[in-house]
Amino acid sequence: MKPERRGRIDHEIQRALAKIIAEEIKDPRLGFVTVTRAEITGDMKHCKVYVSVIGDRHVARQSMDVLEAAKGFVRGRLGEEVKLRNTPELNFVEDRTTERAIAMTYKVDEAAAVSSGKARE
Repeated sequence: MKPERRGRIDHEIQRALAKIIAEEIKDPRLGFVTVTRAEITGDMKHCKVYVSVIGDRHVARQSMDVLEAAKGFVRGRLGEEVKLRNTPELNFVEDRTTERAIAMTYKVDEAAAVSSGKARE
């Protein structure tokens, strides 16, 4: 499959999953979840879905558990939203890049404050 086509499919899956998760999963344990990326395999049978969860580790773990439990429902709805020959199996992966970026920014700010003699107290 051409990279352009795979990219379009990835984007369409990401868009559809974001909508399904935000609007149709009604579990109160689900935190604020953002679908950051979707990557379908070349044979289009599996899809890695990267999700970012706002909140502490407990909220993130609960949200990932909810997504795993709702995987069948989400896959069924995805099949209705995105017309592919076969609906791929979904594998949810927690994307912690935003969390790492915030931590790195904090460390850089702290290092800058120490080097200028204005250490945080």
